[in-house]
Amino acid sequence: MSGKVVNLRQARKTAARDAARRKGDENAARFGRDKSQKLAEKDAATRAARHLDQHQREASDHDDE
Repeated sequence: MSGKVVNLRQARKTAARDAARRKGDENAARFGRDKSQKLAEKDAATRAARHLDQHQREASDHDDE
């Protein structure tokens, strides 16, 4: 029942490096865009919000209680 010997210090450092790399990749995807991409994303979000607002039901004055 002899398994592979793992150095816990190295395992912790490897896990920390992997987490930092994942966070860096997320930040690069989120903030690593040029101005035209940012504007296009902002316009798409505005259009989506406007579309949702146009389809929102209005509150009725009488309730079925």
